[in-house]
Amino acid sequence: MLRPLSRARSRSDEIAERLAEQIAAGRLSPGAKLPSEQEMMQAMGVSRTVVREAVAALRARGLVVTRQGAGAFVSNEPRRQSYMIDPEGLGSLSSVIEVMELRMAVEAEAAAIAAERANSAQLKAIRQAQKLFGKVAARGERGVNEDFAFHDAIAVATQNSRFVEFLHFLGRLIIPRQSVRTFEDTDALRSYMHRIEREHQAILEAIEAHAPNKARDMMRRHLLGGRDRYRQLLAGKAK
Repeated sequence: MLRPLSRARSRSDEIAERLAEQIAAGRLSPGAKLPSEQEMMQAMGVSRTVVREAVAALRARGLVVTRQGAGAFVSNEPRRQSYMIDPEGLGSLSSVIEVMELRMAVEAEAAAIAAERANSAQLKAIRQAQKLFGKVAARGERGVNEDFAFHDAIAVATQNSRFVEFLHFLGRLIIPRQSVRTFEDTDALRSYMHRIEREHQAILEAIEAHAPNKARDMMRRHLLGGRDRYRQLLAGKAK
């Protein structure tokens, strides 16, 4: 289990899957303590953030529970919650569209709540995430990590850990550019990234203005635009 990771998959996804396999096989029995963050970081060559995302995903699946100051433990009823999204299935446009509709239902409201509750430090984190996204957009890169960081910062600003857990459960799979390759040239990607940057900026400004209705609307428009774009791609493939 504590072997170095491959480069083919998301690191947090691979850690979560390894631990889930150990739990399903009974090698980590109910109540057993998971390896510490430090142990996983050193053995697998990953950051603390990656480890925490993996544990959050397992917690969202009902496989583990966390105890303040003690660590993460296998749930006493690890199979109670079976809902999960299979990363391997997200290479299809139809699956991407389904996940984006799920995100609309959650993230639009998260943006509204963030507009009501975000403190100065949380607003700064959203602004910083937007700034970093702008830099990768200017370079014409896909910016999967930077895109996720922007949405994650908004979830944190809700001051409701359930929104954060939900987003970490989905992980970077929420960014379709990671699983579906749709841009054939750098110019097309750069143009698309600039559009996303403008949409992010509108969301940020609504949250900064503490305007929940506008923040909700801007986030919904952002995700609707993405969904509709992938709908058009799917329709084109069906012809």
